[in-house]
Amino acid sequence: MAEIPLYFVDLQDDLDDFGFEDYGPDCDSMRITAFLDIPGQDNLTPLARLEKYAFSDNIFNRQIIARGLLDVFRNFSNNEEDFLTVMEIVVRLSEDAEPTVRTELMEQIPPIAIFLQESRPNFPLAFSEYLMPIVVRYLTDPNNQVRKSSQEVLLILLEQDLIFQNDIENKVCPILLDLSAPDSDDEYKAEAVNIICKMASMLSRSTVEHLLLPRFCELCGDGKLFQVRKVCATNFGDVCNAVGQEATEKFLIPKFFELCSDSVWGMRKACAECFMAVSYTTSSEVRRTKLSPLFINLISDPCRWVRQAAFQSLGPFISTFANPSSAGLYIREDGTLSIRPPAQDVTPSSTSSCVNITSSCSGNPEHMKPDPLTEGTSVETSNFLHVENSHVSGMEKRMTCPASDEEGLIRSCPSDSSYAVKDANDSQVNNCQGVKKACSGSSEDLFNNFLYWRTPLPDISQDLEMLQTKTEQQEEGCCIPDTVCKNCVASSEIKKVLESLQEHMMNDPDVQAQVQVLSAALRAAQLDSMSDSETKNAEESHEEVSSSEPSSTTENENTISSVSSQNELLVTRVVQSTDSEKHLNGTSEHLQKEQRSDPTPFEDDKSKLQDIIPQPLLDQYLSMTDPARAQTVDTDIAKHCAYSLPGVALTLGRQNWHCLKDTYETLASDVQWKVRRTLAFSIHELAVILGDQLTAADLVPIFNGFLKDLDEVRIGVLKHLYDFLKLLHADKRREYLYQLQEFVVTDNSRNWRFRYELAEQLILILELYNPSDVYDYLMHIALKLCADKVSEVRWISFKLVVAILQKFYSNNASALGLNFINELIIRFRHCSKWVGRQAFAFICQAVVREECIPVDQFVEHLLPSLLSLASDPVPNVRVLLAKALRQTLLEKAYFRNAGNPHLEVVEETVLALQSDRDQDVSFFATLEPKRNIMDTAALEKQN
Repeated sequence: MAEIPLYFVDLQDDLDDFGFEDYGPDCDSMRITAFLDIPGQDNLTPLARLEKYAFSDNIFNRQIIARGLLDVFRNFSNNEEDFLTVMEIVVRLSEDAEPTVRTELMEQIPPIAIFLQESRPNFPLAFSEYLMPIVVRYLTDPNNQVRKSSQEVLLILLEQDLIFQNDIENKVCPILLDLSAPDSDDEYKAEAVNIICKMASMLSRSTVEHLLLPRFCELCGDGKLFQVRKVCATNFGDVCNAVGQEATEKFLIPKFFELCSDSVWGMRKACAECFMAVSYTTSSEVRRTKLSPLFINLISDPCRWVRQAAFQSLGPFISTFANPSSAGLYIREDGTLSIRPPAQDVTPSSTSSCVNITSSCSGNPEHMKPDPLTEGTSVETSNFLHVENSHVSGMEKRMTCPASDEEGLIRSCPSDSSYAVKDANDSQVNNCQGVKKACSGSSEDLFNNFLYWRTPLPDISQDLEMLQTKTEQQEEGCCIPDTVCKNCVASSEIKKVLESLQEHMMNDPDVQAQVQVLSAALRAAQLDSMSDSETKNAEESHEEVSSSEPSSTTENENTISSVSSQNELLVTRVVQSTDSEKHLNGTSEHLQKEQRSDPTPFEDDKSKLQDIIPQPLLDQYLSMTDPARAQTVDTDIAKHCAYSLPGVALTLGRQNWHCLKDTYETLASDVQWKVRRTLAFSIHELAVILGDQLTAADLVPIFNGFLKDLDEVRIGVLKHLYDFLKLLHADKRREYLYQLQEFVVTDNSRNWRFRYELAEQLILILELYNPSDVYDYLMHIALKLCADKVSEVRWISFKLVVAILQKFYSNNASALGLNFINELIIRFRHCSKWVGRQAFAFICQAVVREECIPVDQFVEHLLPSLLSLASDPVPNVRVLLAKALRQTLLEKAYFRNAGNPHLEVVEETVLALQSDRDQDVSFFATLEPKRNIMDTAALEKQN
């Protein structure tokens, strides 16, 4: 440390020798170039003195000039001729041989550019003609530090929009294209591509697409330098966002495929990290058909680091498949998740029409009832109508009809089905046609998952005609009842479709799902045929059910007819989405074995099926909870799964919550507390997504488990306790009143922030309960927090007490309020510890400030006890009393009224405090508060 004074003395000597006498460490507020204004022995003008020091042989002088250029411009901006002279000096100074001088000069460019922009009317082209060429030239400077400084300055200027568009196209972009040329130096090329990627988001789309995009595509395939490809892969998402969807799909997606298959694992890892940004700028078709298989390849990459990055990006990538119209949710401007009102999604007429078509086409009339998955929420009303059907083959089959599925249901009507028999009931056909006309007006504008993600259906009209002809011939040549004939036709055609799908089942997960559904339908159809052949009255029962009339036969006949109708609808929807030209050959041996197997595994697989995202992506996401993944991929993979689960749930929608339910329960019971902590922090958002019915059924048990977990997990629940409780029904919410007091007890008593957060949440929670519940449960928690050892917890608890009093008196529960006041007097005014008596003074001050109780109640019940603190032996108590009386109480209009009978007592107390033996007490009792100009008469009328 001894060298510092010596170094400082030498530095000061240099300043004195070259005219810097007034610039030193004690002159922080003085301008760096103040020496220009001080006349020296050289008798030079300030401008001549500037030129002298700017080109001095002493490097330090030139550094000082470069560092103070902004002050120089301000000094000479009044005279245009002097200003241009300074500009020429700056240009000459930029050619200095010393790199430190050039670096100092470059660092002053952004503030100078801002100054010139403010003075643009006087010097409109000064920056473009003089300073911009310096920035561009320094991009090729031989010194690395100067180049780095110029790159940072260029990005700052672009971000603040200080460069003209003409300069960008004619000065900046050409030099970057030259530096990134194939024959350019490797170091310059790597720096240039980094600038191109970063500035892409700051330029207009047309500029990036016409000037920078072709070179970026070339650099993505640079085989000489892998660092260049690495920079391209890292910033690929930003470039895609800059050029838009069309250019991304046309030019960038092929390059992205090349980078994802690069031989260097770092490139593939960078691609996995930016996959969500790339997917965000592509169309739904490209996202599903191209990017999804590509992402599956990254997940199965031989390099562990690539797999780790891919699994971390899996949840965000799945979230890009989200569709607001199908999820029924949207993000507000403040960032909170909310439920879309039903009026924005579908009109009542179209909704009712779709429900009718579900009932009529199924052949099983039932009373319509709302689906528990989507029945009412406590945030906003969300009405999606569903129809619940009977159990088939031990599995619960649900037929839902949101507005987005109108077209899919219309196509599945028996009137359009390829497997409808000739003697189908006319009423079913008429019903379906009528609903089709009713829904046709709005179906084109609504989203349909079933049709959206599938390739266009082939024209099979000729096949339908042949099939109907074959069906008629079979009906004419046999004497079997119509229902048996129909089931035979359905079974035979299902087998044909299964045979055609067998060839492609192993490669396409969608085909696998169709095979499973058709297998179940075939088993149900065979069971239906056997029942019809054994029962003589089956034909009559089937006709009654298919015509939507209540059946009076046995319960078994009703179930069989319902199964038959359900199978027809399932077969129709699957067969219509199958390309008959591509599936002509195959065998059904494997499927026949599968039909004889236990249907329980099929039920488990079916619970994970959905049509929002590609099934392989969901399967990979669900596998993130597998313990083997933690060994082969990442020990924190379960945490990443938990972190992105709300986004995945939002994408799938509450109707597909069954796909994630088991995974969520597995994560909630994970042995790592940080996994459970992640879920605890997001459970309130998941409750908004699922709605109150699913929240009560599936989330409340997990929420209860988090309440008894470690403090690190409980804090996540506590921070959003109000947000979660307000989503529950009143009766369910009331069950947590007793459990709230468990938050007062923590694993570590020093964790005072936990109790502080509890007090903040209780202030919000008060509105969720009635005054009697607040008095019975929450009041005792508040009193306990007011006696906490940590002062911060006590101060926030005093606000909670005030909020409770306001709750009582605003809800006409004055009796409860009076009881609470008496409890406060007993606990705090007569407390043996001075901290409790001080707390009473603060509570009274807050009550008066917030006006939470009527004035007459305060004067009668609290004021006498408050004034009695004037004789307290502890000065800290009297200090707070003086503050409460002088700064709050006497400022209220009620106490400033000369005719107030209580004013005299208060003033006598204040006078006694002003003459107190303690200086602090007398100071605050005498201090004049900052009075606000208020209408005293108006306040008196209110009181």
